[in-house]
Amino acid sequence: MNTSDSRPQGALAGIRVLDISRILGGPYCGQILGDHGADVLKVEPPQGDDTRTWGPPFKDGVASYYHGLNRNKRSMHLDLGSTQGREALLALVAEADVLIENFKTGTMERWGMGYGELSRRFPRLVWCRVTGFGSDGPLGALPGYDAAVQAMAGIMSINGEAEGGPLRVGLPVVDMVTGLNAVIGVLLALQERQRSGRGQFVEAALYDSGLSLLHPHAANWFLDGNSPRRTGNAHPNIYPYDTLATGTQPLFIAVGNDRQFASLCRCIGVPQLASDARYARAGDRSVNRVALKAALEEAMQDFDGAALVDTLMAAGVPAAPVLSVDAALSHPHTAHREMVVDLPGGYRGIGAPVKLSRTPATYRHAPLTPGTSFEG
Repeated sequence: MNTSDSRPQGALAGIRVLDISRILGGPYCGQILGDHGADVLKVEPPQGDDTRTWGPPFKDGVASYYHGLNRNKRSMHLDLGSTQGREALLALVAEADVLIENFKTGTMERWGMGYGELSRRFPRLVWCRVTGFGSDGPLGALPGYDAAVQAMAGIMSINGEAEGGPLRVGLPVVDMVTGLNAVIGVLLALQERQRSGRGQFVEAALYDSGLSLLHPHAANWFLDGNSPRRTGNAHPNIYPYDTLATGTQPLFIAVGNDRQFASLCRCIGVPQLASDARYARAGDRSVNRVALKAALEEAMQDFDGAALVDTLMAAGVPAAPVLSVDAALSHPHTAHREMVVDLPGGYRGIGAPVKLSRTPATYRHAPLTPGTSFEG
């Protein structure tokens, strides 16, 4: 676990990030940049980021939600509604490479700190704005929330059981992918700055990010014009790519080609299914999925699920048990991949998923580490 400053510097060492964002997308962006070596200073209002109250559970009065998004930052408080607070912020902007914010459109401009003004004063500044719908257009400047955008972007319409109603994805997927898109935008802008010497405005909108998640449903609709529908755990285009019952526990089996399907059939004792005209080719399996699922589950009813996973994986058939969150976080491979971070003071969190060979992620600051200026 890379928790020591004696380890190699991160890929973004020397980059100074001023994170004045709140809630999820912006703070998640700042945490990722911090994990990879950026010096991140988080500026919160006097009462703190709203997510400090989003619990339980709480530790010392601060919710787990906040702890999960604000590692590798040092935090301070400024009242940006005051002249003194804005002057202090401007002094920090003068030293920053990147500014992350997600205020309501027009707020920074009203304070005299809009992009037009700050880009003239600090031409190398990369300004990253996380918004709900962008700043203009039919929905421009409206506030955006993850679940509402899941609803508007069509995500809820294709999530859930076929016979059920639209269902919110059980994690803030739109907020999180918006944070990832913000990271990508910041890195692209920093790379371009190497060439031009100039920063630029980066925007990551929840609405855009939600729409970007619609593969393959959007691709299907563009091609055939049929409205996508809910398919439960099953993939809309290929089969079997679904949760299937065994004699003990359900498994998720992800067959992507004819060879894998033939291996599955051999492993569960029904090799004849692979040559059945209804199932021999991927397209036929998708069309005849109801009958195929019944045939597969009938063959699998005498198998122990855990043992069958091992058999299938050894045969090259992607398969997995359906684990709970605590079981997934406690899995030996999770530890092997260094995907749980432990820091002094009792902090535990999800590790960085991007692994770099020479400049790995490091974990230097637990959430709530105080700071009033950039380091170094």
